Amino acid sequence: MSERLGQVGARCAPPPDGTLKHFKNKMYVIAEIQGQQFKVEEGKRLYVHHIKDVEANATVEIEKVLLVDNDGVVTVGTPTVEGAKVVLEVVAPIIKGDKVLVFHKRRRKGYRKLRGHREQFTQVLVKSVVA
Repeated sequence: MSERLGQVGARCAPPPDGTLKHFKNKMYVIAEIQGQQFKVEEGKRLYVHHIKDVEANATVEIEKVLLVDNDGVVTVGTPTVEGAKVVLEVVAPIIKGDKVLVFHKRRRKGYRKLRGHREQFTQVLVKSVVA
């Protein structure tokens, strides 16, 4: 059994001193921000679709929380969890994403089009998760 511990699929318990970071349970929520669902933890930076009329260092509260996991106790909303919210701080109001190239071609017709665009995002920092 001891030679299997280094192999893929081997079962192992977390160390007793708790040194491995990924074994610690942390509170997280699934929140809907600008039409997309994000796994949100305190202190995490997110890039969300552009939020209009917001300035740097402004706070935004999101009350559309769909799921809460608090140290292994999971609460699923119907459709949202009552009283749960996420407080975000805007780091950068507008950030352009990577360029997306869209290429259209019709074979044997000499038809080619190349168009591109860059999405606009808002960078936010999760200040607190209230659940």
